[in-house]
Amino acid sequence: MYLSACKFLDTSLAFPPEKLPLFQMYRWAFVPEVDVSRYSGPDNALIEGERECSPHVVRVVDGIQQRYGKVAVRPGYAVKPNSREKQQLTSPRTQQQLPPAVKMAAQTSRGVPLSTLSPKFLHTNSTSHTGPFSAIAELIDNAYDPDVSAKQFWIDKTVVNGQECLSFMDNGYGLDHDTMHKMLSFGYSDKPAVNGVQPIGIYGNGFKSGSMRLGKDAIVFSKSESIFCVGMLSQTYLQEINAQQISVPIVCFEQGETNNVREKHKTSLQDILHHSPFKTQEELLLEIDAISSSNTGKTGTRIIIWNLRRTSTGTSEFDFEKDRYDIQIPSYLYETLNDKPQQARVTSYIPESVYSLRAYCSILYLKPRMQIIIRGVKVKSQLITKSLAFVQKDSYKPNFLNKPIRITFGYNTKSKDQYGVMMYHKNRLIKAYERVGCQLRADRKGVGVIGVIECNFLDPTHNKQSFNETDKYRRTMNSLGTKLEDYWQEIRHKRSRENPDSLPVEDAMKRPDQNWVQCDECLKWRKLPDGIDCSKLPDKWFCRLNPDPQFRTCQIEQEPVDS
Repeated sequence: MYLSACKFLDTSLAFPPEKLPLFQMYRWAFVPEVDVSRYSGPDNALIEGERECSPHVVRVVDGIQQRYGKVAVRPGYAVKPNSREKQQLTSPRTQQQLPPAVKMAAQTSRGVPLSTLSPKFLHTNSTSHTGPFSAIAELIDNAYDPDVSAKQFWIDKTVVNGQECLSFMDNGYGLDHDTMHKMLSFGYSDKPAVNGVQPIGIYGNGFKSGSMRLGKDAIVFSKSESIFCVGMLSQTYLQEINAQQISVPIVCFEQGETNNVREKHKTSLQDILHHSPFKTQEELLLEIDAISSSNTGKTGTRIIIWNLRRTSTGTSEFDFEKDRYDIQIPSYLYETLNDKPQQARVTSYIPESVYSLRAYCSILYLKPRMQIIIRGVKVKSQLITKSLAFVQKDSYKPNFLNKPIRITFGYNTKSKDQYGVMMYHKNRLIKAYERVGCQLRADRKGVGVIGVIECNFLDPTHNKQSFNETDKYRRTMNSLGTKLEDYWQEIRHKRSRENPDSLPVEDAMKRPDQNWVQCDECLKWRKLPDGIDCSKLPDKWFCRLNPDPQFRTCQIEQEPVDS
């Protein structure tokens, strides 16, 4: 490492980048010195009479003295470049002037080349999300995970300096420089479990794939208890500086000293102001202030994404006009899928969660612990297992599991056309309304039936939209199909025996077997007495409004949801 550093410093300090072909670095490690003032390229010969084989440390000292003046060196101490030299050698502008081969060769460990990551990978990686909602879910997951522990998450459309943007904000713990750097890098996922709650993120890729799927550029503002941080992940920025590797400018401001930026962060600040919609340091600080301006707490993170992705025709892939309190997929992107003859329409019905972000977020978590606010209005999250009628519990115990997995079956009380299995992993929705067994046939068996299962024993794909196609997954799906049909047959037989003239279950009016509502203050779920219509409850509901005096305060623990 010492020899490599000396070779790199020697050549970098002595010559302009355009006269530094790759082999010249190695040539200078073993050949005599030349007169720097008369050097004209690799073909230049040794000048007669010059001293040969000078030690590398002498060359480095001479190079520093030629550029920066006399340097006093104490015996026994190695010469280190000052912060200005380090900044010049590592800044994106210096790197972009070097030939690509030199930049890759400089990244070595013990002489073994390190793999590098091209900026083009940001787009390639984002294509794992076929739709924008799964990309948005990645950003929600980051706030939901226990290491952030946000209570609220805001999603909105905004305009910054004439550019249409998406904004995301949480009131979690915030990020410092190290955690911000990991968030903007690939593969860092060391989130711990907190109070038995497992984190959703496992691959260290969610923010990168999600944000770059929504737009080409993202800027992150974060406010922790001790520091303010701003980081940028931008394809446009990397293209404009002709970067060969991914650079992520990060700047930190000490609380109470926001006018003072550390020397090592000044290049990052300059690049952020030059390549983002925010052109002054004051504009950056205003965005940080916005994190706590809405009584959301003193800490949190705000993400703004611009240069939003567009369709092949140049139009936005979001419809912000159809519902001012929702973000939807334009109708022309999904209506053609439902334009089928009447007899085929049941099997091709598109659930609302496919085109409505509000509907998607309402079922995103099996047991919601965080409020999601879309365009200023709270999403009415639901406990999916408590929204069903004629509920029955079953279990799945294959030989590769030590204990059985609970399955909940019931009928959809809102629409008989939305049915199938809801498959979750670590509380997060992976597959919604996945039709299995008899539901795949055209004989209307299983219509209206919903199954709910948490498949922590399966491995989700890295975009969290499916599971890896393993033998375990196939056996699970076959078993779910069999159990769902058994449930459908049992409920159908029971109703026909009790009332032979009754309507089929899927066509009858139904209400959930239980009513549960979430407190807006403590976010605990409360079971309400039978007969209460949840649709008539106020938009903001608190424990003190509970008719049951046993659970009329936020200090009382939540009842087990599986009760």
